[in-house]
Amino acid sequence: MDVLIHILVALHIIGIASLLGGFLTQMKAMGQGTARFVPAMLHGALTMLVTGVALVGLHQAEGHTVNNIKIGVKLALLIVILGLVYVKRDDETVDKRLFGLVGLLTVANIFIAVLWT
Repeated sequence: MDVLIHILVALHIIGIASLLGGFLTQMKAMGQGTARFVPAMLHGALTMLVTGVALVGLHQAEGHTVNNIKIGVKLALLIVILGLVYVKRDDETVDKRLFGLVGLLTVANIFIAVLWT
């Protein structure tokens, strides 16, 4: 079971890297007002959702305690990110503020994961 959990954690990190990497590659375009949500951002957010839910389920199945408030906050942020990216994925350009919000929520999700103990 530990191997499966480690694989899911690695996939979860790949998902966040894809989401954040997609955002960072569009930073210059955001400054010019031509940023768009790239497919890597959508795929990264979906990967995070699936692996995150699986990780919580596996931890609870093993009898470990899970901080449900932390998981709920992270899930809420991820659902907002996923919703914004999914709805605006086909738009040629996305408003700077909306694009920046996705980046801010992504970074907030990372800091919550690392710092909230």
